[in-house]
Parts: sequence; C-alpha cells; structure tokens
Amino acid sequence: MTSTAFHTLPLSSAFIANLDVLGYKQMTPIQAASLPSVLEGRDLLAQAATGSGKTAAFGIGMLNKLNPAWFATQGLVLCPTRELADQVANELRRLARGVGNVKILVLTGGMPMRPQIASLEHGAHIVVGTPGRIRDHISRQTIDLSTVGTLVLDEADRMTDMGFYDEIAGIVSACPKRRQTLLFSATYPDDIRAATEPFLADPVEVIIEAQHDNSKIEQRFYEVDYDDRDKAVGRLLKHFNPASAIAFCNTKVHCRELVESLRADGFTALALYGELEQRERDEILVLFSNRSATVLVATDVAARGLDISNLEAVINVDVSKDTEVHIHRIGRTGRGDEQGLALSLCAPNEKKWVKLIEEYQGAPVQWHSLDELPDNEDTVADPAPMMTLCILAGKKDKLRPGDVLGALTGDGGLSKEQVGKISVLEFNTYVALDRRVAWDAFGRLTQGSRAGADFGSFKGRNFKMRFVEV
Repeated sequence: MTSTAFHTLPLSSAFIANLDVLGYKQMTPIQAASLPSVLEGRDLLAQAATGSGKTAAFGIGMLNKLNPAWFATQGLVLCPTRELADQVANELRRLARGVGNVKILVLTGGMPMRPQIASLEHGAHIVVGTPGRIRDHISRQTIDLSTVGTLVLDEADRMTDMGFYDEIAGIVSACPKRRQTLLFSATYPDDIRAATEPFLADPVEVIIEAQHDNSKIEQRFYEVDYDDRDKAVGRLLKHFNPASAIAFCNTKVHCRELVESLRADGFTALALYGELEQRERDEILVLFSNRSATVLVATDVAARGLDISNLEAVINVDVSKDTEVHIHRIGRTGRGDEQGLALSLCAPNEKKWVKLIEEYQGAPVQWHSLDELPDNEDTVADPAPMMTLCILAGKKDKLRPGDVLGALTGDGGLSKEQVGKISVLEFNTYVALDRRVAWDAFGRLTQGSRAGADFGSFKGRNFKMRFVEV
C-alpha cells in the first residue's frame, strides 16, 4: 500500500517541518493522487471539489520549485472570486513559511488599482488574482508574466461559467510557453475540456469522486408542491433550528422572494447571487460568517468558492439537475469533526433528478413527510444572535482588531464574550456584537468620542459608525 504521509514526498526538511506544524500529516485523496506528478513538473488536470485540499496540492508544488532570492513573479493562481483568492493566498502564506521570505500578492476586482500597481512595482513571487483584474494589469503593462513557472487555474468551471474564458486565454498567452499548468475543476463537462485543452501539455488526469460521508451528513428529502416550497423552508428552519444554514435556489429571482418570505417569518436572512457589487457581496459574507444572519439564500454560481466553516445545514430549495452540483452543495456541511444536515425539497416534476442522485451515490435517498414536523406556522423565528457594527475606517487608517476590541471592552462597557468576529477590510471594519447589548454599547461609544452622535473613539481617533441592518 502506498504511503500517504507528507514526509514521503521529495521536499526539504524545513518544508516538511512546517507542514508538520500546520497539522499536515496525511495527504487527502486529491493531494496523494496529484502531488507526485506535480512535484515532477507535469501538467495536471484535476477534478476535485472545494474543501478537498486542492490548495495544498498545487501550493506545495508551486512553492517547492520557487526561488525566494529571485524577486520575480514565478507563480500565478487564477480564481473566480475575490473571496477564494483571499483564501488561497492566506493558505499559500502558511505553506510558504517553510520556504523563506516569499511575497504573495492578491490582485482582485472591487479594490483600488493604485495600491496594487505600487505593490507590483516592489515585486512579488506569487500573484493570486481574478481574471478580469489580472487582464487589466496586463493591458496597463503593470504586471510582467514572462517569468511565470507555474500557472494554476482554480475552479476553472466556475470561471468559465462567469464568462471569464477570453480573459483566461489572454492571460495564458502572456505566460511563457515553457511552464507548468495545473487546472482544477469541480466539474469537467466536454465544453470546458475542449476550451482548456490548449492550455495544457500532456497533462496527468486525476478525478476524485465527489462523495460525502453518510455517517457525518444526514440527508432528508421532502416532497412539496412547487408553490409551497418557500413556506416549507421556514418550517424546516424552525424545526431543526440550525445556527447557520445555506438555502440553494436556482435563480436570483427566487433568492429574493425566499429572503422576503423568511424575513416576514422573523429570520435574519440574506440573498447572495450574481450581479451584486463586490462591496455588497463582501458585506453579506461578513454578516453571515459573524452570525449576524442565520440564513444565506444563494445561487450555485454565487456560492461556489466560498469556504464557510461550521455550517450546520444546507437546504436545497430547488433540486439541482446536475448530481455533482448536488454533492458539492451538501458537502459544505459536516466538515471536519462536525455533523451536518442536508434537507432537499422536491416538486413532483423533479423526482427524475432525485433518481440520478440515487444512481450517483449508489443508494436510495431517505424520503420524509413535512407532516412529521409539528405545525409551527404561527411561531416567529428568533433573530440572529449578533448585530454588526460597521466602523468607517480600516487597514488604510491602520486600525487593528485589538484597537476595536479595546474600545468596545473599555468605553463600550462590553465583556470579551459579547464581542464576536472583527473583520478589518481596506476602508471599513465590521465587528459582531451581542444583539442584546449592541445598542447600549453604541451609545456608550458615541458618548466617549465627543465628535457627534454617530462617532466612536478608537485608539484616540474618532470614526463614524453605523449598524448594518439585515
């Protein structure tokens, strides 16, 4: 039997030691199947889901051959969204501790160009970015990709779905012909295979079947009439009462309708779909991750690439026609040591798609009746436990999480337990506060600032504040 321990790979002792510190002991299936070929310098075409460990699969290979003494862009990773680019960059920085002083730069849309151009002038070993923004830098001649030795296309199917193919083709042509290309895709239909074939040279193909652990994710299917599904979502949420849940709809129109229905029922719900501005998207994800919203209603395209931890439930409001999409949806819950719950609503005309799911997973699904649940229609849901305070200052103002926590536990009169996640972005800072005491803390902060009714004092400076309403 082949060993899947990381120490069996041809890596330096410092690299192995850092992997050990990070808790990387045994390779995941995608890592074990791809890393030997990646370390040999082969091109790779890998089909693997989000959360399968693919960042380490390409990150270890990219970093292993990187020369820290040569200050040029040696690695380029293309991601479909800003959130995924940030996640990938953070993981690469952790992995790079065993290599040396490696600079990793994130270039994504929705952010000012000027600071990115300034950072590029100082150089970077690895660039992680979205296709549109990388293409912008190429057209401005602010980035030089002629030194790229490893090109990674992460979630290639998602980037193609979002209409990025032309940008990707232009970026690939700006990279050297002699390079290593690693392509990762959750699904790999024939059209994407044909479109990406010119990017790869004699690639090794790796397919990791997207299956979930039946012992960790409880799947329940409920038959409902098409017009009753929104009401059924509220009924399921009230009964199972998950601390956080994603409800998947097939269209953005349905997302908005379901959010209205859930809010009328007392739920703190948000909608995530394509065509939202980056600022709106960032804010929605902050609110959901810091528990200021309990339900995120999303389309598949909008939710792909999100890595949301501690997700207690997934609700398929519409059954997906693609079985792999269904598996990816429910695989977002029950991660790590957590137990997960996947609830699927099925209209009579959707049963043919459920048959495909049964064939794919090699087992029948478990049908349940909504009548098994107590009648909770007149019950009003509890709001999310937290509220988010937005401070109109961020990294550009050199505001740090410690400054915010200090003010809240000082002038704000809160205990540390009443302060949740603090997210410092470029221009804004979001902090989750216990809903029961949030307004009292706001009042105390404004009294301490002496700068006006909506200002708070943080580290001796006054900044405007507001609560983000859901």
